[in-house]
Amino acid sequence: MAGGIRESFDGDDLEENHEINVTPFIDVILVLLIIFMVAAPLATVDVNVDLPASTATVSPRPEKPLYVTLKDDLSLSIGNDTVVREAVAAALDRATSGDKQQRVFLRADRAVDYGELMDVMNILRGAGYLKIALVGLESVPADAAAGGPAGPAE
Repeated sequence: MAGGIRESFDGDDLEENHEINVTPFIDVILVLLIIFMVAAPLATVDVNVDLPASTATVSPRPEKPLYVTLKDDLSLSIGNDTVVREAVAAALDRATSGDKQQRVFLRADRAVDYGELMDVMNILRGAGYLKIALVGLESVPADAAAGGPAGPAE
């Protein structure tokens, strides 16, 4: 309590109580926690793709990556939105605000033919986006998983 009541009131001011009231602080923290819990799942891309694995070193991820996804049914998605191939250039320009220097992360399902992947890369290059990064799953190299290079059999 911020003030206390005394049994005997002699006309003096009430004594101050020097306790910190943390209830409003806890309420604010709980509201912020709920906001972040709701907003965090919305910041991810939810297009299911079976990515192939890669043993390359991991490069740092940008703050807001732009994903172009080629699914196994050969449909294209930019972020979470499905786009027809003829409208890819316009959709990329909207997503990047016309910044052709922004890196585009290309993800393709494992079942997609290499020729189809090259067609999508040609569409991206034709739209003026030359910084294209391929996305894959991380995996451990085979010789590192086995404990080093295999020696000759005896």
